[in-house]
Amino acid sequence: MKLYNTLTRKKEEFIPLREGEVRIYSCGPTVYDYFHIGNARPFIIFDTLRRYFEYKGYKVKFVQNFTDIDDKMIRRANEEGISVPELGDRFIEEYFKDADGLGIKRATHHPRATQHIEDMVDFIEKLIYKGMAYNVDGNVYFDTSTFPEYGKLSGQSMEDLEAGARIKVDGHKKNPMDFVLWKRQKPGEPAWDSPWGKGRPGWHIECSVMSMKYLGETIDIHSGGQDLIFPHHENEIAQSEGATGKPFARYWVHNGYINVDNRKMSKSLGNFFTIRDISKEFDLEVVRLFMLSAHYRNPINFSKELLRQAESALERLYNAKANLEYLMDVAQDREMAEEERSLESRLREYRIQFEDAMEDDLNTADALAAIFDMVRDINTSLSAKSSKIIIGESYDELMELSEVMGLLQNKEQSKIEDREIEALIQKRQKAREEKNWELADGIRDQLKDMGIILEDTPSGVKWRYRKQ
Repeated sequence: MKLYNTLTRKKEEFIPLREGEVRIYSCGPTVYDYFHIGNARPFIIFDTLRRYFEYKGYKVKFVQNFTDIDDKMIRRANEEGISVPELGDRFIEEYFKDADGLGIKRATHHPRATQHIEDMVDFIEKLIYKGMAYNVDGNVYFDTSTFPEYGKLSGQSMEDLEAGARIKVDGHKKNPMDFVLWKRQKPGEPAWDSPWGKGRPGWHIECSVMSMKYLGETIDIHSGGQDLIFPHHENEIAQSEGATGKPFARYWVHNGYINVDNRKMSKSLGNFFTIRDISKEFDLEVVRLFMLSAHYRNPINFSKELLRQAESALERLYNAKANLEYLMDVAQDREMAEEERSLESRLREYRIQFEDAMEDDLNTADALAAIFDMVRDINTSLSAKSSKIIIGESYDELMELSEVMGLLQNKEQSKIEDREIEALIQKRQKAREEKNWELADGIRDQLKDMGIILEDTPSGVKWRYRKQ
């Protein structure tokens, strides 16, 4: 597999540190509100990367943190008259509701920053001991001049960074690019004890400490949105490699930005959407398919019209799944015919196309194209007269490749809907047998309003979802 490494600015063959094992750290949300569509993209992309590694047989250790202490959280908690931990608990719970809707698997570990304060204090003490950090009146800063490679991830020299830095000049800093590791407590803020007085950790130190705690001093992949390259990930590298003298992450993988209706997403422009907002109008699995329909490194334009297109595409996949399940019930138990063996061969080719796309820097757009080509072939090649063997193989191929993409996973909801639909169909059949045509036609219209199309066939009633 090849991945584009932001650190080297090229696609590189992925070789894990430990054979058969992949360790990934992915930056998680600050839990002061519902997460928005810009946050959702990396969550979906790197969940898919994890799923693909698991599909290929790797043991994946995946860590995604929760930042549960920062300025935004303190401000929001004060506005609501609750404690910061209460706010964090609430929005972590809300995160999981939306993440579940998007088909995002639970991480191996979901550490919270406030659970690792002592580890952060120890880490900062180590940097001070090495002469790479300094204390000024209870605020501790990392001295970027002690790390000569500072700027290597963003591809900028220290001079360029200082010249272009839009930062408030802090008279306490030795250098303009120095960043805070520990913040002295301000009145009314939550705080923890430290050798430098009461305070709380800076944002950047959290991820370094939690990554090392759960994955070791050097990891395979560190991922996140493009907006995190500088300063967050740049600072993570400086403090981590400064402390250990070892590479922090071997591959840095970043996704591109999201625009809304061809404009930058902004609350002031009125084009800012949380995933919770979107869930009121669309199934969140539609959002997942939409996000995977473009290459992760490219910018993607979000609009409701594009979501409706993704909704129709997802419907085609669910229709194919439902059709194969129906055919399994009515198909013949016999050996495959020659044309069915030809389809079996083509199924293998679609899988190869899918894997080739995923191996080429996680090209989910082309991988999805392979799945839809396979669905088109299956739809035209199979019928109630087909062998159960080839129908079963087609179903298994569709479900396995879709599972890698996190699609067609809405099993419980489908079961409930299927039971309701089957019950209405049985009621209609009984009405027809009793020649109660008015009731039978009424049920057919009811199903039509639900988006269900009935087909009366010699082998019974067949149903499918209507294409929009």
